[in-house]
This record gives sequence, structure tokens and C-alpha cells, in this order.
Amino acid sequence: MPLGGTVPAQDGRRARVVVYRRPVEIRTKGRDERAALVHEIVVEQVAELLGLTPETVDPRYGED
Repeated sequence: MPLGGTVPAQDGRRARVVVYRRPVEIRTKGRDERAALVHEIVVEQVAELLGLTPETVDPRYGED
């Protein structure tokens, strides 16, 4: 089950990052864990939109 995705820019609309709330809530137990997972998803999706690695977007990506 995907946790997030991207909508590319088109027809004058900006690109968007989408985080699927329910799958994220199901996989996490608390607020801090949920915030960390959302951060990871956003970094991954922004990296995909920009054609970069997640580590380039956030040098701390992957650190626990």
C-alpha cells in the first residue's frame, strides 16, 4: 500500500506531493513516529519530483 505519491506539474498547475493519511496512521503508533514517517515520505517524493536522491534533499535521510 503506497504511503505517498506525486502529481506532476501540468497545464499551469504546480506539482504536488500527496501523503495518504490512513496508511500512515495505520503504520505508526504515536505522533513522533507519524511525524518522522511523513517527513521521510515528503523527502522521497520531493526527490522524485526533482530527479534527485533523497540524501540530496535531506542529508539526514535514512538516519534513525
